Amino acid sequence: MNISVVIPVYNEETNIQKGVLDKIGNYTIKDTRIVEVLLIDDGSSDMSKSIIKSKYLPLFKKFKLIENGHHGKAYAVITGIKKAKGEYVMFSDIDLATPIEEFDKLVTQIDKGYKIIIGSRSSRRAGAPILRQVMAKGFIYIRDFLIGLCGIGDTQCGFKLFEKKAALDILDKLFVFKSARTVTGSSVSAGFDLEFLFVATKLRYKIKEVPVEWRHVETKNVNFLRDSVETLKDIVKIKYLDLRHVYSK
Repeated sequence: MNISVVIPVYNEETNIQKGVLDKIGNYTIKDTRIVEVLLIDDGSSDMSKSIIKSKYLPLFKKFKLIENGHHGKAYAVITGIKKAKGEYVMFSDIDLATPIEEFDKLVTQIDKGYKIIIGSRSSRRAGAPILRQVMAKGFIYIRDFLIGLCGIGDTQCGFKLFEKKAALDILDKLFVFKSARTVTGSSVSAGFDLEFLFVATKLRYKIKEVPVEWRHVETKNVNFLRDSVETLKDIVKIKYLDLRHVYSK
């Protein structure tokens, strides 16, 4: 078994200064199953790329930097999946809201035949503002009503593991996120997770949801109201395309 770890990066100088890449590097360097850590830069305008190049690429030999234009986190993840050398691809948010040590909880499910394994915060959203918790529950209701995914409790946790072959099969059948987007400012592209898992269910892939530790990390790259509106628009697009049987072709 060999695994590529994909970490999207967009103006993450503050998180990098907190030592998140040191934690990721020190953890992954010890695990022989992990063959590379792909840092996918999403057109950062701060010092993120410079710090990675000068400090972290020499320090951690598994680290590789891939520089994209600014198209949002979804395109960064897609780039990572396509560029990965591993048989499996692990995706993690750089803020480590889910600690990198939770990696093994997902990997143990591979031997059980799962090709899409996703971390789940379940109802445990420690430290998240009450308004965000309430809106998250409302989002789940709307999601389930419009596009299903009723068997999945948490589609948005930034901690997922895919068999690369299965992931490429799914990516090939995306429509909302088929092409790179032009975005302004940060874009968490939450609708990508929804379309990806929606297509996975259409293709009859078994999806395993695994409870993981999670803590709220405040970040300037997330604007909950703006991102929620963007995600709702994507859900409507997915529903519209499904009604036209686009995903069944």
